Amino acid sequence: MIIAVMVALGATGIRAGERTVTLDEAVAMARARSVDAAVAANELRSAYWEYRTYRANLLPEVTLTATVPSYTRRYSSYQLDDGSYTFLRDNNIMLNGALTVTQRIWATGGTVSVTSSLDLVRRLGEDGSSRYMSVPVAVRLSQPVFGVNDVRWDRRIEPVRYREARAAYISATEQVAMRAVQYYFDLLSARESRSSSAQNVGNAERLYETAKVRRSMGYISENDLMQIEINLLNSRSALTESESRVRACMFALRSFLDMPDDVDIVPVVPDAVDAPDVDYGEALARALDNNAMSMNIRRRQLEADYEVAKARGDLRRINLFVQLGYTGTDRTAGAAYGNLRSNQVVEVGVSLPLLDWGKRRGRVNVARSRRDLVADQLRKEQADFRQDLFVLVERFNNQRGQLALSLRADEIARRRYESSVETFLVGKISALDLNDSQENKDSARAKYLDEMFYYWYYFYQLRSVTLWDFTGTRPVDGDLEPVIRR
Repeated sequence: MIIAVMVALGATGIRAGERTVTLDEAVAMARARSVDAAVAANELRSAYWEYRTYRANLLPEVTLTATVPSYTRRYSSYQLDDGSYTFLRDNNIMLNGALTVTQRIWATGGTVSVTSSLDLVRRLGEDGSSRYMSVPVAVRLSQPVFGVNDVRWDRRIEPVRYREARAAYISATEQVAMRAVQYYFDLLSARESRSSSAQNVGNAERLYETAKVRRSMGYISENDLMQIEINLLNSRSALTESESRVRACMFALRSFLDMPDDVDIVPVVPDAVDAPDVDYGEALARALDNNAMSMNIRRRQLEADYEVAKARGDLRRINLFVQLGYTGTDRTAGAAYGNLRSNQVVEVGVSLPLLDWGKRRGRVNVARSRRDLVADQLRKEQADFRQDLFVLVERFNNQRGQLALSLRADEIARRRYESSVETFLVGKISALDLNDSQENKDSARAKYLDEMFYYWYYFYQLRSVTLWDFTGTRPVDGDLEPVIRR
């Protein structure tokens, strides 16, 4: 059985410990297991909980505060009517509790709260007694009159910030795919180079043996023989270098995909994706609708406007504080809720700068200048984004043609090299011509793999920018709840 397995592995060319991985599989593993994907997921979860905190701040908050108990035993100074002082012994226990419901007022930015509380003071000792004070209901309103309405601005900014974070996460997953494509093709190119180098070494050894025979017969010159020997040495050196490159690229891809160190990844040359040519206008429309950049621009505009509004609100401050309610006091808790008296407090605080040497007005001008600067920066970023997207679309549309040309060149160079080897063996071409055909074969293969890499790299880059799958004409999205809840 063991011998049969070894024979089967040798027949297929796959050794134990090797694993064939397609490009789609590598991308899927990178999205699920790479460190970059984990970082993107953590950033999304952080943004989600920030958004949840913002939403919670808009809802009523119920708070229970209590002191059970506060014990005091000490002497305190007390001034009598004639101006002299005496000391009174203070020996009591105090208990108090309050239940408060607080709500931000969305329309005005103020805060309203409703409180119910009960306090008890019990004197200890021979003349001990108890006293209760109740506040069945007290309504408090705190309202800035001319200040900025933070609640309104938060309601405009925070949803945009969260949508930006969601779009940024989806874009980040496509960027993870781009890195996977890069590592995958690095290994694929290294293995192809190693295979080509091994083939070159085998051919060079066979040609060198043949050349020595032909030299002994006088059919070729000593110079040609030395040239063929140099080719053999160069081929062996290239094979050693390609082996080292394969190990380095294998380590990089294995680490990125979080695969065990004892697994040798065998990449497969992928086919080009069946995607139509992309129209720039459609790509731009998809990017403006889906990309995090458009939401980032909107958020930064709102934040700049908020800073201006806040600076203008600080020019003059008027705060209104109103408290309305009832209170009662008695020796028992039940009686403290009877015979209630009104409890009213009205405060209006005013802060008007009489002489600040233009400091507050300067803050307003600074905020306006920063807003104008942000607007100019955003216009430049939008222009750069449109230009970069145009170049990306052009490159992707042209890459299919480049890929077809490089494939044809690879086929021709390979057949030419095979023909050159046979022709050299019968003595019809020189060693220099043979060396030239070998170099063309190797460079054509490397060129084909490079063009294939760029095709797939542009494909995922276009998805990352537009968040749109042009092969299936659908948005690039997914169920983000498992990522957030994990």
